[in-house]
Amino acid sequence: MGGALGWGPVTATSDPAAAGGPVYEERLTAPASYWVIGLVVGVSTATAVGFYLGPWVAVAAGIAVAGGLVFALLALGHVRIVVDDRGLAVGAALLEWPYQGEAVALDPAAARDRLGAGADARAFVVARPYLPSAVLVPVVDAADPHPYWLVSSRNPRRLAAALAAGRAAGVERR
Repeated sequence: MGGALGWGPVTATSDPAAAGGPVYEERLTAPASYWVIGLVVGVSTATAVGFYLGPWVAVAAGIAVAGGLVFALLALGHVRIVVDDRGLAVGAALLEWPYQGEAVALDPAAARDRLGAGADARAFVVARPYLPSAVLVPVVDAADPHPYWLVSSRNPRRLAAALAAGRAAGVERR
């Protein structure tokens, strides 16, 4: 099954390096409800300013607020997760295969605990409030200040499985 939100190119081997591309790829983007909320905020800002300062200022204020919200939703609300021959890449960060422990898919309750009372302040966290589940990847590098990575995912079991397959392939290559 190919595509942007699932398994990428698949070959007869489970070795990510042999696949030639991502074994798993997911894009975390803001849901439609966030866009609707942004539209409502832009319209309500234009309406409020319009009643006070006049229609031309209202239009300018509405455009400025809507533009800022669109920028924020596109720039800050977009993260790419990739599992490939290098390891796990989340945005610009990369956790290479030799430094990964066994990944665990967390259900919403366990993910909420790891983001709250059970959190370690040193952890590398990429969490999205609209995604209740996550994957925890222990870091086995003593020089790394992060004890684990906690990454929100729409498909935590598939991401954990891709990481397990990549780690197994890495062990076979050694």
